[in-house]
Amino acid sequence: MNKIKIILIVLVVFSNHLFSQSQFQEFIQHLYQLPTVEAKNTAIDSFMTYAGTVGIPFVEGEKANFVYFGTATSAAIAGDFNGWDPSNTKMTNMSGTNFFFRTETFELDARLDYKLVISGSNWILDPENPNTTSGGFGPNSELAMPDFIQPWEIVYNPNIKHGERTNITVQSIAVGRSYGVLVYLPPSYKTETDKNYPTVYFQDGGEYITLGSAVNVIDNLIDSNKIAEIIAVFVTPNNRSEEYAFEKRHQYAEFFATELVPEIDSKFRTSKNANDRLVMGDSYGGNISGLISYTYPEVFANCGLHSAAFQPNSYEVYNLITNGEKKNIKFAGTWGTYEGLDVNMRAFDSAITNKGYIFNCSEFHEGHSWGLWRATTDFILQSIFPAGFTSVGSVNEIPNGFQLFQNYPNPFNLETTIEFAVGIESDVKMEITDTLGQRIKLLFDEIKQPGLYRIKFDASNLPSGVYLYTISVNGKTESNKMQLIK
Repeated sequence: MNKIKIILIVLVVFSNHLFSQSQFQEFIQHLYQLPTVEAKNTAIDSFMTYAGTVGIPFVEGEKANFVYFGTATSAAIAGDFNGWDPSNTKMTNMSGTNFFFRTETFELDARLDYKLVISGSNWILDPENPNTTSGGFGPNSELAMPDFIQPWEIVYNPNIKHGERTNITVQSIAVGRSYGVLVYLPPSYKTETDKNYPTVYFQDGGEYITLGSAVNVIDNLIDSNKIAEIIAVFVTPNNRSEEYAFEKRHQYAEFFATELVPEIDSKFRTSKNANDRLVMGDSYGGNISGLISYTYPEVFANCGLHSAAFQPNSYEVYNLITNGEKKNIKFAGTWGTYEGLDVNMRAFDSAITNKGYIFNCSEFHEGHSWGLWRATTDFILQSIFPAGFTSVGSVNEIPNGFQLFQNYPNPFNLETTIEFAVGIESDVKMEITDTLGQRIKLLFDEIKQPGLYRIKFDASNLPSGVYLYTISVNGKTESNKMQLIK
């Protein structure tokens, strides 16, 4: 065996040791120290073989090591984390080889879409990464960091009951256009013929179905008793920018509230109460959902925001909700820290919460993408129509004229939601006590109109333990237990 072969064998063994220790930067430094291009390529071949078994990008804790191995004049990364601008995320080429690399740091639970940009203009999926995700402009490669949990509810389950779908067309005089609408009817719709259902209206309806897997999400959440049975209305726009954010936004809002809803209510067994309707959308779809609910709160008392893009028209919708008259609307929403909207959404949360609105919201280490939205549709639906939700349309049938529901989540950590319903105008008081009956907090004492109410209770200043929440309605009292776990 000649000297060069002995050197190469030693290099391969050493490289495999480095890989087993998951020390990508040590491997790169090792490559720089190798004396020949042949030695570098041998070590790279060994790395690519090993990395192919554990996954690329090659992840070490919070470090994601992107690599590209192929003929190119340059390589770069474009994705959620850099606004899809590859100019500042160029990959380094190992001199004398076709090996390009770059290391980025992300949160352990981050999930991001990306592509590689080869030779300046060729945008491709990462050839070494088999994990892809659907987006509005086609598939992207997916980086899921070690603590990210893939959403189970988006997967079609052949072993559960499924709702039925029907397609209708709705003509709008307000906009002067017709709209394709798909209506989802829950599994019990055909058999429970005396039941009226709460309803969720989706903007970008076709994409919520194809890219957002919303029908699978609803089927799975109903089957696992995580939400109430609902009717879902998926509305496909004709020109989403014009209708959701620009010239036709007010006409479209009018169509939604005064033409579409009456049409759906006339054809299907829906609850006719605003508290039983949710309008939701993504990006500009969140903008128009906010405009619809604020302009027509007597129609939609619930609004869902997936990364709401409020910036058009000098933040018209944002300013209406945060600075205008408070309306009877409950909000739920999610957004990503890698999409540039997170600062606005945090400010929106603070502003409307201070104004007295309920806004059940959460942010995730993700980008402005369907990967985020399809994985958090469950969050919005569970916030508005949780399991055990009682339609306001049937409140008048409640014995004693009121009903107190179990808080959710329960047990809870720091914050929980308490729901109750009253069937007639009532003098209502609610308070929190310990198990000895000592008052912890008076939540309110006021006249309530008929309807379903949700109250957030913040227990961050209380120790772990069991507490009681008690409602008094026109002199009648009822209590439930809840458990705080810190």
